[in-house]
Amino acid sequence: MRNVLEYLEHTAGVCGDRIAAEDVEKSFTFRELCERAKGIGDRLTEVTEPRRPVAVYMEKGVEALAAFMGSVYAGCFYIFLNPELPDARLRDILEISDVRVALTVGSCREKLDGLGFVGTSLCLEEIKDEWDEERLKVVRRQAADTDPLYANFTSGSTGKPKGVVVSHRSVLDFINIFPEMFGIGEQDVIGNQAPFDFDVSVKDIYTSFKTGARLVIIPKAYFSFPAQLLDYLCERKVTTLIWAVSALCMVTSLKGFTYRVPERVDKVLFSGEKMPMKHLNVWRRHLPGASFVNLYGPTEITCNCTYYRIGSDFSGPELPIGRAFPNERVFLLDEEDRPVTEPDRQGEICVAGTALALGYYGNPGETAKHFVQNPLNRAYQETIYRTGDLGRYDGDGLLYFVGRKDFQIKFMGHRIELEEIETALYRVPGVEQNCCLFLEKKNRIAACYVGTAAEADIRQALADILPAYMIPGLYRRLDAMPLKNGKIDRSGLKAFWEGR
Repeated sequence: MRNVLEYLEHTAGVCGDRIAAEDVEKSFTFRELCERAKGIGDRLTEVTEPRRPVAVYMEKGVEALAAFMGSVYAGCFYIFLNPELPDARLRDILEISDVRVALTVGSCREKLDGLGFVGTSLCLEEIKDEWDEERLKVVRRQAADTDPLYANFTSGSTGKPKGVVVSHRSVLDFINIFPEMFGIGEQDVIGNQAPFDFDVSVKDIYTSFKTGARLVIIPKAYFSFPAQLLDYLCERKVTTLIWAVSALCMVTSLKGFTYRVPERVDKVLFSGEKMPMKHLNVWRRHLPGASFVNLYGPTEITCNCTYYRIGSDFSGPELPIGRAFPNERVFLLDEEDRPVTEPDRQGEICVAGTALALGYYGNPGETAKHFVQNPLNRAYQETIYRTGDLGRYDGDGLLYFVGRKDFQIKFMGHRIELEEIETALYRVPGVEQNCCLFLEKKNRIAACYVGTAAEADIRQALADILPAYMIPGLYRRLDAMPLKNGKIDRSGLKAFWEGR
């Protein structure tokens, strides 16, 4: 198997009339999705070349899935431009990726033009479900499994997002074992929570294509209204949740289960940040027959690299991130690049295997910094990804996430570089100096600054630059930044906030 389209084509051939994906307005069978994608792909071959990026600018829904697969039929890779992101960030992504072709819909076309996009934009409503089969076959024969499939943009320390480019082979390597490991099959209904520019959605999409499971796309707005969300899960008979921790905690924080319990749900897999045990226990209590799995892994290793199945008798204060997925090696290195194997000693989590991303698009410097030669192997080339996460083993060899080596954090399921927020703050008039912190006890991002700007003005200015999940929730104006050894005293500032 060399191309993810083989998942879709096989399933369309076996059970083509089964619903593949549905949103609140529309659905596609596997056969319809395949045919729609071929029409889009054929049109794309007229305006672009293989292995080039195609921007997909529209709301999350079944048409976006068709656009993704259409890009792949053209031999290209897709970049989902989430309309909910600030225009400034979308412009950065367009600039970094050098996108020259975009797929959109009529309701979004004017907004795309407003972003300053000067390439070719194709409206899906104008593309017919017609294609030249031979032309598509020519494109496929030229493809390799190492060709890029998609690029997801994450936070970057320079103030610009980084585009993580993932190949077909990496997704195939992961999805070939993921559904089987956790018992996801054609009988299941997957409730998609993650935005399509967030790699959690990769598990939803390609698990559905591989197994024939139905993919139910849940609107983001429903996660602000637990009753609406739970009604939707029940009405659509959802069985499988592969969600960010923050989404699961939203349901329990707002006491959603006092209204209704989605009793058909029998698999709950979560990732993105540490799951608070009190929230997990509420889910376990209301879904006693469900299996629960803690997943770990940054975008750069294609979805996840470790997993931990939570037994019904688990009652520990902290969840392990567990053991490595098949065909992936996960290990710890100390500050001298020596292996860490003994219990309770910290080391940086490093990953090797074919699931590694191709690197950062158009950013060889950052790629070389994080995708490096394995220092334990001097015999031949072996690339590993240095996550920047710290971990430790327990006495049973289970791995635990400890924290970060740098100023990167995990918040609301997203990986965030605090330096990017600081860079954005410097663009706000009246902010002369600033320092951002993540307060674990409060689970909030805090900003300290020197200058004349008012908090309300800062929030408004940041809303035009950063995604909502990156905007600090707490602010403090200072006369001067506290220093320690000539540097901002971050620990002192953090102690002030945590003590409030």
